[in-house]
Amino acid sequence: MRSGGVTLLAVMLLKMPRVVSDQKAIFESNELFRRLSREAEIRYTGFRDRANEERQLRFQNSCQQGRAEIAFVNTGTNLSLQFFPWNVENTQNMSPPKDYVNFDREQGKVHLKAPFILNGVCVMWKGWLHLHRLEGMGCIEYDEERARIEASRIVSPQNINQNHKHPSSGGNESQLEKRSRLR
Repeated sequence: MRSGGVTLLAVMLLKMPRVVSDQKAIFESNELFRRLSREAEIRYTGFRDRANEERQLRFQNSCQQGRAEIAFVNTGTNLSLQFFPWNVENTQNMSPPKDYVNFDREQGKVHLKAPFILNGVCVMWKGWLHLHRLEGMGCIEYDEERARIEASRIVSPQNINQNHKHPSSGGNESQLEKRSRLR
């Protein structure tokens, strides 16, 4: 159904929250989050069909560009991570900050940090990988600061109903309701 160039699905997606209402409780009680929050073995999963030397080079290049594919070995969980602060939107042609990609902290290793939303919960992935073996250790942590910001963006059902009342109930017509009616 289209109305004025806007589909009903697009309107619903714009109002759908990115996060769940009680993120911390879900992070603490959900089995997946419990497993991923324990420091565990991780591996770089990019370019598995290439020679090890090429994979090492591609891993270092992708880290310098601010991204990499990492897997938790014990759960098989694969993540495509971006190593930039969550408030940075356009990362093209940018180098990640040193506290998100640090090659200098420990010789032969890179320390990484990546914020993202997993199953509606704001988390921060932290870990390190050995530059030659492409293995290391990592885990996720609950991101309290981002959770607060994302939670403040949640549109409550009351706000939606107030903004889009049907004319018969005394509200103003929204763009969706101005479409021509079948008679």
